[in-house]
Amino acid sequence: MDFIQANPTVRPCHDFDAAADALALRTAMKGLGTDEDAIIAILTQRSNNQRQQIAKFFLEDYGRDLIKDLKSELGGKFEDVIVALMFTPCDYLAKQCHHAMAGIGTDEQALVEILCTKNNREIKEIVEAYERMYGRPLAEHICSETSGDFRRLLTLMVTEPRPLTCDRAAAHETAQGLVDAGEAKFGTDEEVFNRILTHESIPQLRLIFEEYKNICGRTIEQTLRDEMSGELLDGLLAIVECVQSPTTFFAKRLYDAMCGAGTKDSTLIRIVVSRCEIDLGNIKKEFEKLYDKTLESMVKGETSGDYKHALVALIGGP
Repeated sequence: MDFIQANPTVRPCHDFDAAADALALRTAMKGLGTDEDAIIAILTQRSNNQRQQIAKFFLEDYGRDLIKDLKSELGGKFEDVIVALMFTPCDYLAKQCHHAMAGIGTDEQALVEILCTKNNREIKEIVEAYERMYGRPLAEHICSETSGDFRRLLTLMVTEPRPLTCDRAAAHETAQGLVDAGEAKFGTDEEVFNRILTHESIPQLRLIFEEYKNICGRTIEQTLRDEMSGELLDGLLAIVECVQSPTTFFAKRLYDAMCGAGTKDSTLIRIVVSRCEIDLGNIKKEFEKLYDKTLESMVKGETSGDYKHALVALIGGP
């Protein structure tokens, strides 16, 4: 985030003791019954690095895999949240990419949310984790599960890092190229939009979007909505929205996951878990500004039980 200070809701515990936490977790899962409150209190209030240290101690001192023990003791969406917390961020998102493409059908929205919102370092880590975990390149799997311009968009995102350049004169020229590929011609050259939105640096894209509006009097979002459709539109809009305000993008995704009939639990869990140590505090504020209700209150209304308690603990609610 470039304009405001990133505000996580989960920070490292100052008086952290991996041995004490491992013992408390072992006690919470040993014998008859499970102390879910103890599990929530520990794992939602430790940084990911601290959770990895707890898992390491758990294995070395008790000879047990903490994730396996958690899976055996917990269930449902509560289990999904707690187990998600135990993976490193890149492993978790690699796992989510794999899940989005496994089985019949592909969750294009999940792929867009994960891959079209990340910087070079984050993409590199996810790509490396994916091949280590699943024995095949992420780009290869994407190519087998998607098609057309959307496939090209995603493969460009994961195979070609963005440059770090920022130049106003070049931005004007590139913006004119976007106008020529869309507004100024019959039909749309999707390849030009794909190439520019995936190949320019984030600061450069901001300049390009400004120049685009100066040239044709319309925002890049307005043009995309008129010229594109389907998954390609979703992917390009995600890039544009995250260039301009990632907190707004994720706030809207959270709202969409909970409004209407049913709750998209996988989206809700993924965003809360993956952003709680980055900028979930900012997302909470944006959520309240956009929808005149707190994220905590909506989560409480849409979830229940230990699942609700775990999410609220991560969000930082009372």
